[in-house]
Amino acid sequence: MMRPEEVQRILENAFPGDWVSVEDMTGTGDHFEIVVTSSVFRGKSLLEQHRVVQAALAGEMDSRIHAVKIKTRVP
Repeated sequence: MMRPEEVQRILENAFPGDWVSVEDMTGTGDHFEIVVTSSVFRGKSLLEQHRVVQAALAGEMDSRIHAVKIKTRVP
């Protein structure tokens, strides 16, 4: 189980200076809605953008996070 703040901190470290929002969708600490706005996504397909976010969470996706809903945006 993770707190949204922990997920947020991981993503803010992966996307320094970019906008990150994390919400616990179920209250169980393992289903999160994630929104990231980053210029890193420019020129990438939606699938590639989501893979970048998933890669930042790779260590937690295997053990503490069960599901994520990802929204990515380019500023």
